[in-house]
Amino acid sequence: MRLSSVIVAGVLLWLPIGSSWVLAAMQNERPVVDTLPKLPKEFVDVALVHSTGRTWSVPPGGDVQDTLDQAQLGDEIVLEAGAIYRGPFTLPNKKQGAGWITVRSSAVGRDFPSPGSRVNPLHAAKMPKLVSDRYGVIIAHKGAHHFRFIGIEVRPAEDTFLRDLVMLGNNMDQSIEELPHHIILDRCFVHGDPLKGSRRGLAMNGRSLAVIDSYFSDFKEVGQDSQAIAGWGGSGPFKVVNNFLQGAGENLLFGGGDPKIRDLVPSDIEIRGNHISKPLSWKPGEPEHDGSNWQVKILLELKNARRVVVDGNLFEHNWQHPLPGYGYGITFTVRNEEGGSPWAVIEDVTFTNNIVRHSPNGINIMGFDDRHPPSGQAKRILIQNNLFDDINGPRWGGKGRLFQLLRGTKDVVIAHNTAFQTGHILMAEGDPHEGFVYRFNITPHNEYGMEGAGTGVGIGTLERHFPGAVVTHNVIIGGDPQRYPNGNFFPESVQTVPFVNWSSGDYKLIPSGAASQEIPGVDVKTLCAAIGIAARQENICVWQPPQEPLDKRRTIGMRD
Repeated sequence: MRLSSVIVAGVLLWLPIGSSWVLAAMQNERPVVDTLPKLPKEFVDVALVHSTGRTWSVPPGGDVQDTLDQAQLGDEIVLEAGAIYRGPFTLPNKKQGAGWITVRSSAVGRDFPSPGSRVNPLHAAKMPKLVSDRYGVIIAHKGAHHFRFIGIEVRPAEDTFLRDLVMLGNNMDQSIEELPHHIILDRCFVHGDPLKGSRRGLAMNGRSLAVIDSYFSDFKEVGQDSQAIAGWGGSGPFKVVNNFLQGAGENLLFGGGDPKIRDLVPSDIEIRGNHISKPLSWKPGEPEHDGSNWQVKILLELKNARRVVVDGNLFEHNWQHPLPGYGYGITFTVRNEEGGSPWAVIEDVTFTNNIVRHSPNGINIMGFDDRHPPSGQAKRILIQNNLFDDINGPRWGGKGRLFQLLRGTKDVVIAHNTAFQTGHILMAEGDPHEGFVYRFNITPHNEYGMEGAGTGVGIGTLERHFPGAVVTHNVIIGGDPQRYPNGNFFPESVQTVPFVNWSSGDYKLIPSGAASQEIPGVDVKTLCAAIGIAARQENICVWQPPQEPLDKRRTIGMRD
């Protein structure tokens, strides 16, 4: 297909030769004013601080707990690579001194991944193993602080199911000052039992906690939710950067329990550069299914969180089993979980430059808790410059919905995303959603496009469920322009959208010669720059040919 691009009244036009549609801004358009989320007020500083005190070397079979008790802030504890140390281990509260206590493998600084490089199970031979057959493996005492673990494997004892492997706070503290704080897991391998699983890798219930460059796997349970990382009773800030996270229930969760500290909301959360996935060996019906029956639900869930940045992550492989449901890859659902936290909110969430793929549905947002009201509201949420691919109900067991908004959200902005889903673009139910903006996105319309409960497709839904919404400059492939506001564009097939090579999965738009103009869809260059850390290790910014025929994956309900 030949294309020409021109500027009319200062606005870019894409003009496919021989086609009747153009991709252009409309003249006299009313301005869009977005209410954007606030960014975190503070971030966890993970810069390496070199030890200034004593170095403690613990031989295989040595007493790690005694060394933890004796060491002072500023000291370093070196554990022998490959050795097994049996716990559980408690991190004491050091009330005097300054600096950090570093607990590291003897291989660190020699033949071991450098800072900024994610470890994986192949590095386990170079890691000392902290193991336990009861309680947990690493447990922070009330107020414990300034511990950094580098190059450590943390796991249950053989053939043992443990509920929590690393417990940084237990949600029993009565004040923020009592929370454990300034604790970092750096290049660590944390995993459950391969056959029996574990409920949780890390309970992140403190303040100024970080997990970086690490690998979490085999967090799975039958009949209960399980997580690689979950935090519900800590204040933050939290950093989760450049990790592999594998969990059956929710790979990563904030909220999910009532904080004991009144008015506490986990806040200032940074989630960047992670690969968040579930193995297909857990999914019944797959050729590689191992016969397991783990409870599977979600990749990322927020239930009580404030000032969250989710940027540059790969989210993939999700379904819901065995409980019935729609299985959203990402959910922002406010929960006053057990009825004791009516202050629970989800607010100021920035979800940018991520890839979400191989999931039955995309993102679900709930404005107010429908189980234990009252609650706070989900508001100021930005979903921008993301790629959603293979959001496929028939393949992964859901409705194929891209976005679902329930029960009165406020100031949700969805902009510059490219998506290939098999169901709705947008489904709405419940109270109206204020301040909704949907612009510069590229999606197929499929059968129902934008629909609300009892309001039909298109304008009726927008007027009832999204009063005053801004819906403009979107490419809605196969949609009926009579059903949607002016200023959107309706090519009949995906082949008429100027992707570089849609059939091979390259969703960049063909350059127009007017790069300064705002154009629809994901900016692939910006997306791949954001996931650069992950891309080097997972090769996810090299677009691969689809795993299934395109006519089955991406064009269901579209007019070709």
